[in-house]
Amino acid sequence: MTEQAPAERRGFLKALGFAAVAAPAVASAEESHRADSVPPGSAQKEVGRDRTKARYQADSALVHAFYNTNRY
Repeated sequence: MTEQAPAERRGFLKALGFAAVAAPAVASAEESHRADSVPPGSAQKEVGRDRTKARYQADSALVHAFYNTNRY
């Protein structure tokens, strides 16, 4: 073997190591755009009275169905 062969291998291993570090960073950047996310600028903020209103309704059909299904 010549002196160039180990140097070429080192260069290849460095490039391989860089690719292993860079690949997860690129994958995580792509995952930030979820299909169910709200596009910036189109989200509506709740006003004060909507934020504090009661949302749970104990007598609703959905609550009764939940408790009947789960036998509570």
